Amino acid sequence: MSEEIIVNGETKGEKYTSLLPQLQALVEGEEDMIANLANITAALKQTFGFYWVGFYLVKHNELVLGPFQGTLACTRIALGKGVCGTAWKEAKTIIVDDVDKFPGHIACSSASKSEIVIPIYNSQKEVVAVLDIDEDKYACFDETDKLHLEKIAILTTSIINNH
Repeated sequence: MSEEIIVNGETKGEKYTSLLPQLQALVEGEEDMIANLANITAALKQTFGFYWVGFYLVKHNELVLGPFQGTLACTRIALGKGVCGTAWKEAKTIIVDDVDKFPGHIACSSASKSEIVIPIYNSQKEVVAVLDIDEDKYACFDETDKLHLEKIAILTTSIINNH
């Protein structure tokens, strides 16, 4: 297992492209879900400097906070509540340019201004977790983030489903 992530590229897309195979190598051979998810959040935070990045896991019909990097976070989120609960309910990636304009946004941190949430599915196409990333600036996420973060979500599918 590599203990260092070295990301090359100047554009966001190039950085994601450089990061993905390193994430695959990082989790390869490690069976512990928490360790793998923790390292993925650390690598994303280190590479992009996101304000907050973490996972919420579906447990007993609610999202429960998993490994993350950043400020304190909401511990539990109901289905359909906030950006995370909505992404879970609708089973689709949601990009929010201004969280204050998102109906029912849950303000875990008042510093959060934009957000992207990517669902993670099991083999039956049910959402089993979400990857949540916040920035402290408006309109930080776009289709490039969506494309590459959905690839990272696919990587985490086997991590979560094998737990």
